[in-house]
Amino acid sequence: MSDGEAANSGLNRQQQETGDASVAWWHLHRRLYEWVVHFADTPHGERALFALSFAESSFFPVPPDVLLIGLAIGAPKKWLRFALFCSIASVLGGIFGNCIGMFLWSAIGPWVYVHLGSVGLTEANFAKFQGWYDKYDFWIVFTCGFTPLPYKVCTISAGVAAISFPGFLIASVLSRSARFFLVAGLIGWKGQKIRLVIEKYFNWFALAFMAMLVGGFLLIKWLH
Repeated sequence: MSDGEAANSGLNRQQQETGDASVAWWHLHRRLYEWVVHFADTPHGERALFALSFAESSFFPVPPDVLLIGLAIGAPKKWLRFALFCSIASVLGGIFGNCIGMFLWSAIGPWVYVHLGSVGLTEANFAKFQGWYDKYDFWIVFTCGFTPLPYKVCTISAGVAAISFPGFLIASVLSRSARFFLVAGLIGWKGQKIRLVIEKYFNWFALAFMAMLVGGFLLIKWLH
C-alpha cells in the first residue's frame, strides 16, 4: 500500500469512528470543479458546456469558463462554436433565473437563503443588488455578466426587483457573449500558452475592463 493510499485509508477509518461523514464546503467545491473539467475529455463536452452554462446562471457554483477553456484547448478551431454555445445557454439560464425571481421568490426565498447562501444567494447580497437597481439596472446586469461578480444573484434579484426585461436581456447578451468569446478566442489564438494567464488573471482583467468602461462613460458625461 502506498503512502497516499494509507493516508486515505486512515482518514476513512477516522471518519467512520467519529461518525462524521461531512465534507468541508471547499472540498465539495473542488470536487465539483474537477467533475466539470473532466467533461473536456469526454464525447459529452459540448452538451455538458451547454448544461453547465445554463445552470451557472441561476444556481450552480462552478463557472462555465473552466470547461470552455478545456474544450477550446482540445479543439482550438472550434472556439467560436464553443463560445456561442456557452453564451446562448448562459443567457437562457439568466432568463430562467429572472423568472425564478419574478414568479417564485416569495415562496422559495427563505429556503434558498438557508441552503444556498454559500454560492452567493444570501439575503444581504439581494438587498444590495435591489438597492443598486434603482439607479443602475442595465450596468449592474452587464457588470455581473462580464466580471467575477455573481451573475446568478443578479439574474434572480433582477426578477425580484422587476427591472425592465428588455434591458436585462440586452445587458446579459452583451456581457455574457463578451466574456465567453474573449476567453475562447484567446485560447483559439494562443492555445495552451495563454491558459495559465487566463486562469490566474482573468478576473483582474475583467475588473480593469469594467473600470475603464465605466470611467469612459463618466468622462463623456462630465465633458457634456
